[in-house]
Formats: sequence, structure tokens, C-alpha cells
Amino acid sequence: MAHLGSRRRRALALPVGLALTASLGFLPSVSASAATLDEVTAAASDTTGPKLSYVVNVDRYGPGTSKHVQRAIELAGGTVVTAYEQIGVIVAHSQNPDFAQQIRAVKGVSSAGATRTAPLSVVQTTDEGATQVLSAEDAAKAAAEAAPGEEPLEPNQWDLRTIKADEAHKINDGSQSVTVGVIDTGVDDTHPDLAPNFSKEQSANCVGGVADTTDGAWRPYADGSDHGTHVAGTIAAARNGIGISGVAPGVKVAGIKVSEPATSLFYTEAVVCGFVFAADHGIEVTNNSYYVDPWYFNCKDDADQKALVEAIGRATKYAERKGTLNVASAGNSNWDLAADSIEDTTSPNDTTPVPRTIDPSKCLDLPTQLPGVVSVSATGVQGLRSYYSSYGLGVIDVAGPGGDKWQIPDTPDKNGRVLSTIPGGGYGYKQGTSMAGPHVAAVAALIKSKRPWLTPGQVQGLMKAQADQAECPEKIYNAAGALIDATTCESYGTQTGYYGAGIVNALRAVE
Repeated sequence: MAHLGSRRRRALALPVGLALTASLGFLPSVSASAATLDEVTAAASDTTGPKLSYVVNVDRYGPGTSKHVQRAIELAGGTVVTAYEQIGVIVAHSQNPDFAQQIRAVKGVSSAGATRTAPLSVVQTTDEGATQVLSAEDAAKAAAEAAPGEEPLEPNQWDLRTIKADEAHKINDGSQSVTVGVIDTGVDDTHPDLAPNFSKEQSANCVGGVADTTDGAWRPYADGSDHGTHVAGTIAAARNGIGISGVAPGVKVAGIKVSEPATSLFYTEAVVCGFVFAADHGIEVTNNSYYVDPWYFNCKDDADQKALVEAIGRATKYAERKGTLNVASAGNSNWDLAADSIEDTTSPNDTTPVPRTIDPSKCLDLPTQLPGVVSVSATGVQGLRSYYSSYGLGVIDVAGPGGDKWQIPDTPDKNGRVLSTIPGGGYGYKQGTSMAGPHVAAVAALIKSKRPWLTPGQVQGLMKAQADQAECPEKIYNAAGALIDATTCESYGTQTGYYGAGIVNALRAVE
């Protein structure tokens, strides 16, 4: 899962030229005093600040409201990058330090805020975790031990067997009419295990907020991450006698790149673009193994962060209305997301973090804690919650295999992480809720393949009902590999904070 403080600016009186009336289609708003165009221009003349990206959310969707607010953005010293009129979200750039405050006061604007703290010209790298590449010796050993009908490296895929995906494949591999969109760091569609199932028509590069569908735009940067390609393999690596098998090897997979160049930073404008693109291109399931940067939690009592919550929430809801189920990873910080408070020492992660105590009831990990999004925790081969996985009663919906180096499987290489594809035709191991999410997304795709008429909410409900219920364990591993009492696990009925409704089951999805 990728990386995610509070910033406040002084408020200025809104130039009246930005106050638009209800007769133009706006909901009633606070009144604003009149001003001339010269006054508007004078108020917006400060362009000495860093160039930042903003999202502006309007009250009413459609071109009428959007065009008037876009004019206000220009008068406030901003440049419109794109407008998603179907959800009422506008992406803009500005060097006016008071841009957000001025735009928030415009009639018809619900919220507005900067999507980052680092200027657009700054490239900030982050540590997204190392991949342990499968050695040639281990690959050869695993291939030699593959049973008839197995993919060469499938003996090392303990994760498939954990959720009975190997048994599901004997019944149904999934339908080519179902696509899972990997909203991530990009997917290498030239990989021999991904090429047979890759959908170029449903892939794009959304970095910056505007979808680029140029051939190959969805691929990882040359110096970029293998994260998205690894995720894609878990979902839909083909059963073609090469390498591994995905959980749903018969469905299509698309790549929607949303991470900044040379980083694993996922900013709001790109993520909004990703969800809208997926919805408008008929993608049935999206996988989201990241959190939206630069804030690990976006707090609705902060004006900037409130705008980010609203923009991404509108995008996920739009996708859901269009028939897309969104699956997201819960995070690798071993946090109780249902706790009364959490100490966040990592935000903002694109400049200098400022430690803060957040209230999870007001501050959301995006997109995993948004309504309708399936929140996924991670487990290891023993079925125990992975030592790093965040959790929370009422927050986690289901669990999936994410790997755990301390839970050792009986496989040829004895590696407790998840084996999948990496760019350049290779294979490697990763662990994280980033690896758990695609298992769940793939099971959702199997359900949709079997029952194409189901709505996203019905797919989620059935997936929960079919999951293997898991009670709170007595012991779990900690980060040092020691077994400790599982005192942090809470339960209510059949739900637990560690596993939600349980660990997903691929076999039940196709029966």
C-alpha cells in the first residue's frame, strides 16, 4: 500500500465577481458583497506562492454550474486543468496562496482544497517496499514440482490454496466480460502472464487528473514501481503454462496509473480520474492498494482535507452507481482504525511530516474508509492476521491473503509472502494489505462472472456471506516474529476487527 498536519491559511473577503446567484442553478448559499472585476483581479494578483494542485467541488453537477465556477477560478488566479461535470469536481492549479479560501466563498462551491503540500515541480520519492525476486534456482525447483494442470510456479502460491482458488479453477476461471481495473503505479501489459487478459481499451494514465489513453501510457515508469504489475498478476495472470496463475485467470485486467513519476505518491486529482475513468469504461471491479497522499488520514474539520474527502467520495459513489465495486487495502501500519484516537507521525508525506493525534470518526484513510468501498485486511498462510495489517471492528469488511514472513508455508521455497508478476516478465514476492486487496477484487470478479446481474452492493454482500468466518485468535505474530496475545481483536456477532466477515472464498464464488 502506498503512502499518505493540517494547513490553514488566512481568510480573505471574497471578491463579489465570484459570487454567483441561485438563478444560475446554484443552491442557496451565504451572501457575498459586490465587487468589480478590477477588485477581483487585484485580490488575485499574488502569484508568488508555490504552484499547487486543487480540487473544487461544486454544489450542483452539470456544465452550467461548472462553467461559472471555472470562471471564478480564473479570476482567483487559477488555471482549470479539467472538470468532471458528472460528479461536480474541478481540478485546478494556482500559485495564489489564498486561492482555496477565495474559491470556498464562491456561491455554488461546496468545498475546495489543495491536494498536496509540495509544489507541482517537486518530485518526492517514497519507500514503497522491496520486492524479493524469485531466484532462478527456486523457480526451477517449483516448476519441477508442479502437478499436472498446475502453472509452473503454482506450487509456491500458497495463497491460491488458502482461499480455494485452485479448486475454483476446476469449475470457472471467470469471464472475459468482466474487467478488474488496477488503480495503481501502472501495469506491464507486455508480461507474458498478463498479456492474454489485458484490456488496453480500459486502461489509461490518470496522473495529473486527465486520462491519457495513448498506447502504453498505463505502463510503469522506466524508473518506477513494480507494485501495480504485482497486483495485476494476483488478480488475472493467465493459466497458459507460464509462471503463475491469478485468482481469476479468466477475467480481464486493466491498468489505470495514478502514481506520480519516480514516486509512489497518489494524489487526489489522479485518483478521482481513476475512478471516473473506470466507471465510464465499463470496469466491474477496481482494486486500490494505496492510500491517497499526502495525508494518511484526511480530516473533515480541515478545509483542505475535507475537499479531498468529498472529491474522492463523489468519484467512488459515481463508480458504484455505474456498476463498479471498489476494493481497497486497509493499510500496513498495524493500526486499529476503530480506535478513539491514532497517532499519525507520517503526514504530510510529500514535505515535512507534523505529528498529530487524529479522531478516526472524523478523519478517514482514503479510499478504504469511504462508504461502499470494500476494506480489506491481510492474513498469512496460517490464517492469522498479518503482523503489519491495520484492522478495526466495523471498518474491515473482509480479509484476504497478503502474506506474512513469519507464517511459513509448506511450499518449495518456504516463502510466506505472495508470489506474483513483476515488470519485464519476471516474478517476485511482496507482502502487505496491497497483496490482500487483489485477492478480494478477484473473488468479486468471479462472483460477477457467475452472476453478472448483481449490483456492486449485492456482490459485496454475497462475498461477505460466502467468506470463511474467522474468530479472534488467541495469538498473532508481532513485527519481531514473536507470538503474542491477540488482545487487540474485538468481535461482535460473526464480525471481528481482524477479519471483518471472514476470509474470502473463491470456490464458493463460482459454485
